[in-house]
Amino acid sequence: MKNYYLVIFLTVLLYSCKKEAGEGGNASIQGHVTVKDYNNDFSILISEYAGYDRYVYIKYGGDSEGFDKRIKTDYNGDFIFEFLYPGTYELYVYSKDSTFSSPSGIVAMTQTINIDGRKEEVVADDFNIFE
Repeated sequence: MKNYYLVIFLTVLLYSCKKEAGEGGNASIQGHVTVKDYNNDFSILISEYAGYDRYVYIKYGGDSEGFDKRIKTDYNGDFIFEFLYPGTYELYVYSKDSTFSSPSGIVAMTQTINIDGRKEEVVADDFNIFE
């Protein structure tokens, strides 16, 4: 009988734990990357097209260093991060710096996304990157 109560207690304890942001849940974040190709001084838009085969990075929570996962966009410029727990996530992609303020000429375009529900499907704002 003691084992029965122990099993019930452990089951309740397991399901009452709040999961942190990260993989293992049923939520998802999807989005799209568009490339805007400009001339050297960013004064003339030459072309615009789907950002196919581009890396999109995700950070779980706000305190982690580096990225937790990266994926490449498909041929339409679309991406999806699946199996996420509710929480706060940061997405980013790299782009040429149109302000000429970065010594490397490259900047991270970021978005903060909040997932509130267990099975929520969040659509991120489009990433418009420069080339």
